Amino acid sequence: MTYKNRLALLILLDSVIVSITIFIAYWIVYPNAQVAYSDTVILVTAIALLLFHHLFAFIYNLYNKVWSYASVGELVAIVKAVTFTLVASGIVQFIINDFSIYRRVLLVTWMIHIILIGGSRFLWRIFRDRYISKPEAKKRTLIVGAGAAGAMIARQLNNGNNDSELWPVAFVDDDPKKQKMQVYNLPVIGTVKDIPNIVEEKNIEHIVIAIPSLKNSELKKIIDYCNKTKAKVQMIPKIEDLMTGKVSVSHLKNVEVEDLLGRDPVELDIASIRHKVAGETVMVTGAGGSIGSEICRQLMQFSPEKIILVGHGEYSIYTIDKELEQKYGEDNIEIIPIIGDIQDEERMLEIVETYRPKTIYHAAAHKHVPLMEYNPHEAVKNNIIGTKNIAQAADKFGVDTFVLISTDKAVNPTNVMGATKRIAEMIVQSLNRKSNTKFVAVRFGNVLGSRGSVIPLFKEQIANGGPVTVTDPRMTRYFMTIPEATRLVIQAGALANGGEVFVLDMGEPVKIVDLAKNLIRLSGYTEDEIEIKFTGIRPGEKLYEELLSEDEILPGQVYEKIYVGRTTEVDDRFIDELIANFECYDQVELKDALMNLVYMERELLSAK
Repeated sequence: MTYKNRLALLILLDSVIVSITIFIAYWIVYPNAQVAYSDTVILVTAIALLLFHHLFAFIYNLYNKVWSYASVGELVAIVKAVTFTLVASGIVQFIINDFSIYRRVLLVTWMIHIILIGGSRFLWRIFRDRYISKPEAKKRTLIVGAGAAGAMIARQLNNGNNDSELWPVAFVDDDPKKQKMQVYNLPVIGTVKDIPNIVEEKNIEHIVIAIPSLKNSELKKIIDYCNKTKAKVQMIPKIEDLMTGKVSVSHLKNVEVEDLLGRDPVELDIASIRHKVAGETVMVTGAGGSIGSEICRQLMQFSPEKIILVGHGEYSIYTIDKELEQKYGEDNIEIIPIIGDIQDEERMLEIVETYRPKTIYHAAAHKHVPLMEYNPHEAVKNNIIGTKNIAQAADKFGVDTFVLISTDKAVNPTNVMGATKRIAEMIVQSLNRKSNTKFVAVRFGNVLGSRGSVIPLFKEQIANGGPVTVTDPRMTRYFMTIPEATRLVIQAGALANGGEVFVLDMGEPVKIVDLAKNLIRLSGYTEDEIEIKFTGIRPGEKLYEELLSEDEILPGQVYEKIYVGRTTEVDDRFIDELIANFECYDQVELKDALMNLVYMERELLSAK
C-alpha cells in the first residue's frame, strides 16, 4: 500500500470513529434520554472533536507510525493525541454551552476514542500477522540469546516484516533465570547444548545467534552444536562493528570462518597511537593491498592531517582512495593517492621529500610463497631492494618512525619469500643503528581473507562444487584477522624505540584441513557433498610455521599480544653484495645465496 492510500485510509477510519463516539458516549451516560442528534452542543462538539483529532494526529505523527512495530511508544502517542483533542473540544463546549461541560460524556468519549483508535491499529497488526504474513511459508527460526539483541530480532521478525523469510519459534539461552520465560510471546526452551534436539523437535530451518558481545571461543562452541544440525546459521554483527557504526543490530550476516578463528579484540593504547598519528602526515606503501588498505582505514580513525597512499596498482589505489574519501571526506583529512613502484629509488625519494611523513608503514611486498619460488629475482627486487629504497628515503628525509610489515615465514626460512623478508628486516635493523629514524619490523602469520590466502580459494572451490584442495593433513598455520593484525601493527609503531622486531601473538595454530571442514559446513554443505583432496606440499612450504626461533625469544610481552624478538647484526657488506650480484645468479644459485645470508645470522645467534 502506498503512503497516500495508507494516509487516506487512516484519516477516513479515524473520522468515522471520532464522529460517532460522542453520540455513543452520550447514549451510555444518558441511556433514557432522547437521541441527541439535534442537540447543537453535541453536534458542535462532534465537529470540534473531528477537527482537533486530525490536528493532534498530525502533531503526534499517528498517521506516520509503522504499526507493524507498534508498542508502548505508539500507545502513548495515541493517548496524548486523544487527550489533547478532548481538552480542546471541552473548551469549545464550555464556551458554547453557557460555561458548562458534559464531563461524564467527554470522559466516556475519551475512553472510547483510545479503545477504538488504538484497537483498530492493533487489530490490523494481528490480522496481518495471522492471515497476510503467512508464517507457514517462512522458515522456522531459533534465536540463540534471549537478551536485548535477541528480543530486538524476535520483535522485528515477529512483526511480519515481509522482506524477511524467517519466522521466530523459540529462544535458547544459557541463563538459568530465563528458562521457561517468554520474550515477545516466544518461549525460552533450553540452553545452547540443547540446540540439536530442539532443531529436530521443532523442525527448525534457521538459527540466528543474537549475542553481539560473544567471544570467539564461545561462538565456536555454539557453532559446534549448530553444525550437528542441518539448519542454516546466521548471526548479528560483533560488538566492535556495532560500536564503529558499520552495521546495526538488525543486520544479520552469515557466520564466517573468520568469526571462529579470530580472537577477542585487544584494547589498544589509544592515547599513544593518537599522539603518533593525530594531526600528522602518515604514509602507507602497498596501500591498495589487503593489509595496507586496512592500515589506512585504521589510521583514519586517529585523524591524521594527511595520509599518503602509495601503490603500484592503479585500480587498487583508486579503490582505497574513493573508499576513504566517501567515508572520511568531511573530516578535513587530506588523502593523497600516489602511483609509484618501491623498486624505483628516485620516485621513492621524491615522494618522501615532497610530503615529509612522520611515520611510514611499509606494507608493499611480494608474499605468495610458491610464486616467489619460481620468481626469486622479482622477490629480491621488491622485498629487498624495494624495502631498502623506501627505508633509505625515510632516513634521508628525517621520518620519525618506519614500520616494516614482515611475516612469520622470516623465521628459519625454507623459501625465497621468507628469506627475502628476513633480509628486509636486516636492512631496517641495520639502518636503525646509524639513523635518527626509528626503524622497526612487525612480524605476524597468515591473515584471514587477504589476497592469495587460503580462505578465498576454499570459498571459490566450494562455490564450484569442490573438491577443496589441502596440501597435507598435517599442515598447520597461524591465523589472524586483518583488522586485528593492522591494529597491532599501528600499536607496535607507537611503542617503537628503534631496532625491534615486534612479534604478534597469533594464538594457537590451526590445522588447514579443520579450516576446510569448518568452511564447508558454514557454507551449508557436508563433507560428503564437498570432497577434501590432498595435493602434497608445494615448493617452499613448511608443515608448521614459527613466529620466533628459540634463539630469538625475549621473555615477556611489551604490550598485550606483542613480543620483541632478539636478533643479531649481520655485516651490511653481505647484503650489499647480494643486491649488486643477484641478477647474475640463476634461480637455484640465488636461492642458495639468500639462504646462506639468513642462516649466517642463525649461526651467529647460536654462538652467543
